[in-house]
Amino acid sequence: MNVYDFDKTISHTDSTAAFVMYCIKRWPKVLLTMPGTGVAALGMVLKVLPKTQFKQYMYRFLKHIPDIDQAVVDFWDSGKVTIHKWYLAQHQEDDLVISASPEFLLRPMCQRLGISRLIASVVDPHTGKYTGVNCHGASKVERYREQYGEIVPEAFYSDSYSDEPMAKISSSAYMVRGEVVEAWNFKDKEAMSCTTM
Repeated sequence: MNVYDFDKTISHTDSTAAFVMYCIKRWPKVLLTMPGTGVAALGMVLKVLPKTQFKQYMYRFLKHIPDIDQAVVDFWDSGKVTIHKWYLAQHQEDDLVISASPEFLLRPMCQRLGISRLIASVVDPHTGKYTGVNCHGASKVERYREQYGEIVPEAFYSDSYSDEPMAKISSSAYMVRGEVVEAWNFKDKEAMSCTTM
């Protein structure tokens, strides 16, 4: 089984950020939640607010979306996020995506890609509240172990060194930079910033 991060790995950009911008343009009331999100972001930067808490503040914009299920479908239909050709060329039926983005956002696109296995942040699409923590860094390994135990991924792919915990439990690991896929360098931590949401 090959395991993939989604944002900036399979896709060319961060799907959560793209979805937020898409919603702002369609439903301007979303902007009403941005000041609070800005304050929460400062708290995260200053390390007084955990990342999960910050993202719950950010996802409060969802209450201004009249039909979230349709909004997600329309978002993927809009083509705001595209899929890397290298992934499409090697896709297999047993691929697993593990991502910090919300499950409700990624599930429709994974289904379109023929990916049935998905582990992502569990976020209420109406309230923005989390069940559990943001699926990021070491939390990805915890979530993976919950479902797959000690099964070793054949290969792991990501654009971010924040995913090194998953890379370490895999038989092989690869760093993705756009359409370029290279062997993971466990010593080179400066090559990529850990900015994936």
